[in-house]
Amino acid sequence: MISFTLCCDNGHEFDGWFRNGAAFDEQVAASALSCPACGSEKVEKALMAPGIPAKSNKKTGTPPGVYAGAPDPKVKELIEQVRKLRQHVEDTAEYVGDKFPEEARKIHYEETEKRGIFGEASVEEARELLEEGVEVLPVPTLPEDHN
Repeated sequence: MISFTLCCDNGHEFDGWFRNGAAFDEQVAASALSCPACGSEKVEKALMAPGIPAKSNKKTGTPPGVYAGAPDPKVKELIEQVRKLRQHVEDTAEYVGDKFPEEARKIHYEETEKRGIFGEASVEEARELLEEGVEVLPVPTLPEDHN
């Protein structure tokens, strides 16, 4: 397997794994590759640095790469719907940042006015809110959230 850094005509970079260099060329010729961020099928190899062995003191926990594959119109439509949902939340609710768990409880227990809010909470905090009966809904992340 070989990993290439790929780039679409809109400037989005992402990683793709291929059996060999010829497999990449075959997929490009068949229009079987698309950008996971925008869906563009105009994909080419980006300028890449040579592979250098990792240092023993390298930080762990780096996020996994994005893999190129055949474009799926259903996935593109789903991503667009999630974008619309997030925009609606941002337009109609109050951003409370990392105070989300605290504010959600105040609203649930009627200690403050009822209103739509959004912000950040850890998985554990969200689980605790749900166990208390506080209605919360995580908003899915989008490809551009990792840029």
